[in-house]
Amino acid sequence: MNPVMNWVENKMAKVDARKELALMHPDEVEKARYFHMSFPQYQATPLVSLESLARHFGLGRIYIKDESYRFGLNAFKVLGGSYAMARFIAKRTGRDIRTLDYKALTSPQVKRELGDYSFYTATDGNHGRGVAWAANQIGQKCFVFMPKGSSRTRLANIRREGATAEITKLNYDDAVRLAAEESAKNPNSAVIQDTAWDGYEEIPSWVMQGYGTMALEAQEQLRHVGVERPTHIFVQAGVGSLAGAVHGYFANLFPENPPVTIVVESDAADCLYKSAQKGDGTLEKVGGELSTIMAGLACGEGNTISWRILRDKVNFFVSLPDYAAARAMRVLAVPLKGDPPVISGESGAAGTGCLLEALMNPQHEDFKKALNLNEKSRILLFSTEGNTDPDWFRRVVWEGDYADPNISKSGNIK
Repeated sequence: MNPVMNWVENKMAKVDARKELALMHPDEVEKARYFHMSFPQYQATPLVSLESLARHFGLGRIYIKDESYRFGLNAFKVLGGSYAMARFIAKRTGRDIRTLDYKALTSPQVKRELGDYSFYTATDGNHGRGVAWAANQIGQKCFVFMPKGSSRTRLANIRREGATAEITKLNYDDAVRLAAEESAKNPNSAVIQDTAWDGYEEIPSWVMQGYGTMALEAQEQLRHVGVERPTHIFVQAGVGSLAGAVHGYFANLFPENPPVTIVVESDAADCLYKSAQKGDGTLEKVGGELSTIMAGLACGEGNTISWRILRDKVNFFVSLPDYAAARAMRVLAVPLKGDPPVISGESGAAGTGCLLEALMNPQHEDFKKALNLNEKSRILLFSTEGNTDPDWFRRVVWEGDYADPNISKSGNIK
């Protein structure tokens, strides 16, 4: 049986998520953006308008935030890792984060006060590279554990940032546990992870606030082109930290009329979708190999903080097959005439893949109707990574790997 996209409307009972939403209040996100702006590498990443694509499908506007330009690291993840590390150091040294900019953070004085420290994390690539980069900036050690099957190109990129890194024989969630276990053996260390669990929520909350810089930039850029608020946001989820951060920020900005938000996961690691499908508000887990081309989304256990935001506020949860992400990579890389190309990796293209599947596949006419996509729609997408594995990118974009199995050679839906 060919894979299909599955979706579910959020009908879970509402909960009091004010505490979690407060984490993504614009004032908190502004602190993170102020910190990021202090880095010499900082510049806002582009918000690309895909006018021809929108016109082709009868939509008002489609905008995509291109994170391949972030700090020269080709992905958004460094926003969370660097800010969480700074917040951790601020707490350890008794400083206010608003005074700990890049210059202060990298100063010999702060290094002396903190002492020699080690930072541990697990990653498929982008998060670990961001944490390794941040640790390297402040002259501290970093240890990175990658799940089975991770890209050796991404491993090499992490090692180039000065980290000790290895590909384990574990899936992502077990690699997270390994990082925590190794950190527990070292008293002068901390785990910088974007997933949260009972007893480990402060650092992940800082990671989410760091991600908020991307959402804040997007909103400012939308207003610059005359769009007060997006009508729809498609955002991908691994553990859900990014999705919670983005939607939490926009829900704070527009409490009476938040954008319709669609959370997109890989169908091999769709713990949030399965949780919403079950409908009782509990957070489901997905185990096993978690095998998908969307490596950044291959996470089977959700962030407990983010989940409380998502279950209360998000409109739809989607389980996306690999072919839909691959198609989006091709559409973005080779756009319609008039639209600029966007180089998006497998995980980066997931939100776009969901949108295209809703628009192009007649099997999902009900989903398109439920989303109320029309000429008034102002859609915001996030390409969260660029070409982080060139060999894999060429296989998908040049050679056509992961073509839609539901399309026959004649071009008809099977």
